[in-house]
Amino acid sequence: MYTVAWVDNEKCIAEKGCRLCIMYCPESDTIMLNETTKKAIVIEPRCKGCDLCKVVCSTHNAITMFPVDPVTGKVILGENVSDEVVPMGQAYAG
Repeated sequence: MYTVAWVDNEKCIAEKGCRLCIMYCPESDTIMLNETTKKAIVIEPRCKGCDLCKVVCSTHNAITMFPVDPVTGKVILGENVSDEVVPMGQAYAG
C-alpha cells in the first residue's frame, strides 16, 4: 500500500502567500494552486507519496498522507495510516 498527499483547505494558507508545498514538491505539476479557492491542491495520480510536502507544511499541518486502495486506486480519506504503508519515498526506490 502506498500513500498520497491530501490538503486540508481549512488549514492551508496558500492564499496568504505560503506555497512551500508547491515549491518543494519534486514531481512537477503535482501540487498546484487552485485559482478559485486560492488553496493548494494535490493532483493525486501524479503524487509519489514522498512526504516532502507534509514536512515543509509542518507549521500549519495542512497536509496529511492517506493510503490508496491498491485495487480501486482511490484515496482512502480518514483511514489511519498503518504499518503496512511503505515508508517515505517509496515511489522512488529501486
